[in-house]
Amino acid sequence: MSKTTRATQVLHKAGVAFTIVAYDYQPDAERIGLQAAEAIGVPPGRVLKTLMAEVDGRPVCAVVPSDREVSMKKLAAAFSGKSAQMMRPADAERLTGYHVGGISPFGQKKRVPTVMEEMAAGEQTVFLNGGQRGLQIQIEPADACRVLDARLAPLVA
Repeated sequence: MSKTTRATQVLHKAGVAFTIVAYDYQPDAERIGLQAAEAIGVPPGRVLKTLMAEVDGRPVCAVVPSDREVSMKKLAAAFSGKSAQMMRPADAERLTGYHVGGISPFGQKKRVPTVMEEMAAGEQTVFLNGGQRGLQIQIEPADACRVLDARLAPLVA
């Protein structure tokens, strides 16, 4: 497995500190983020999943704890929209350049507005997908938000 991805390249270029953590990806896992948390031995609330969605038809990225579900109402509100829905997997892959299960918020082909669940700011470090299946990036939430130009907002149900 390559530990250099578009996601890690973006972080290196930004000059932020991060750690790469590889794990045994299980494609048949019911919830990929929970499987990643278990594999790397951290609480699932520290492993954040990257969700590609649409708010009023515009693509957006939401980063939320792997053990929580995003509220579509709160997601729409975070972008001052009326409605939100999850993006189809094929559309998410085309937009980001990553495969489902390996979608990172960093280094996406097309940069879209990003919001992170505000609870993540309470963690010393969080884990986000590193741009391929079985690769996580450990990073401080503030650094992740700065690189992503992301806002914090309440997103979970």
